[in-house]
Amino acid sequence: MTESRPKILIVDDDADLLELLSIRLSAAGYETEAVQNGEAALNHLDVSRPQLVITDMQMGGMDGMALFEHIHRTTPTLPVIILTAHGTIPDAVAAAQRGVFGYLAKPFDSKTLLAQIAQALRLSPGVAPHSEVPQALWRADIITQSAAMEDLLTKAQLVAAGDASVLIHGESGTGKELLAHAIHDAGKRSHQPFVAVNCAAIPEQLLESELFGHVKGAFTGAVRDHQGLFQMAGGGTLFLDEIGDMPLLLQVKLLRVLQERQIRPVGSAQTIPVDVRIISATHRDLRTEVTTGGFREDLYYRLNVVALTILALSQRREDIPLLANHFLGLLARKYQKNINGFSPEAMEMLVSASWPGNVRQLMNIVEQCVVLSTAPLISPVLVYDAMHKEEEQLVSFEEARKRFERDYLVRVLKITAGNVTQAARLSKRNRTEFYKLLQRHQLDASAFKSS
Repeated sequence: MTESRPKILIVDDDADLLELLSIRLSAAGYETEAVQNGEAALNHLDVSRPQLVITDMQMGGMDGMALFEHIHRTTPTLPVIILTAHGTIPDAVAAAQRGVFGYLAKPFDSKTLLAQIAQALRLSPGVAPHSEVPQALWRADIITQSAAMEDLLTKAQLVAAGDASVLIHGESGTGKELLAHAIHDAGKRSHQPFVAVNCAAIPEQLLESELFGHVKGAFTGAVRDHQGLFQMAGGGTLFLDEIGDMPLLLQVKLLRVLQERQIRPVGSAQTIPVDVRIISATHRDLRTEVTTGGFREDLYYRLNVVALTILALSQRREDIPLLANHFLGLLARKYQKNINGFSPEAMEMLVSASWPGNVRQLMNIVEQCVVLSTAPLISPVLVYDAMHKEEEQLVSFEEARKRFERDYLVRVLKITAGNVTQAARLSKRNRTEFYKLLQRHQLDASAFKSS
């Protein structure tokens, strides 16, 4: 795979110097973008993320230091080199203390500038991956043109260089496992296993055995030794999805494993050393869970060494057309359909939707449209029908409970022919409580009485 050239944004209100710098850096093998003031630079950064910014200090409007301060506040991993015609040693020291990567006085030596650029780019995670995986490959499954997502991926690649535990926050369907896998692929453990487990999907009594393994005879049905996921992920990464749903008793045992770096299979008296990197994820607010006693504070700090948050799809709508067309291409091939894209009206509906189910919901919508489409363009009618059906399926927990309660009450009243006393007894509720339920759902028991 051919790697793209490192991208450098140059900011200077001197058009001649701007052109000269662009020519020199392009000749040195860099891709350059040039703008003439700080405001234009910020607009550019909203659209695209370079790996380095080189800016003049003295400019009309926003000066170079103000531009740096904005970049450092919003994208602290993006290195900035400042060029100035009035630089002094104290100025350079002060700039370095504030986080400026390089500070060069004009006229500067080209070799010195190129050396600083090379050094900055070596430290920029958007250029030099910390593994043998090609730059684009480690994040190939994450489709985005969002500046916020690019910032997140920059942080993810920095994190990938070490073994620090990572806690990924994000709503369901945002792609937390994809990000965890990308971190694994960008790191030094990329050639070792990536093992994922959903802590909410495995019954409490089985989760300990799944994580730590068990020995033959440890419990009824344990007919042979079983290797746990910690051992399966040996040398690699263990991804603990929905860690906020892990039972408290198991949280204690997980904490001990993280502290001692060894596990004890269920039913065994022997411990086994383990070498894994832990990445966990949750859609819950674990700080609140810690406050209410639902999650151990000591485990929270063990897991939350580095925190990353994936934005909901509704917060990065610029990604919706990109993702929709990406899914369309994949699914059209899967179902052998000759579909070229979405009509403008259909795409407008997708972009303006609320997306409570995030990227996963978008993929489901596109799949329904592809399956039912008989034309080369996805129509707004198909999108509307698919989204309407999806909305019926993806209701909130409270709405689902209300629907269940009402359906249940109707069935019980039908069975008892509207006899509230019998209905309350059948549903194991006292009569007063049952009446309150009927009032909540505006049900009239007399309407169910036999004629």
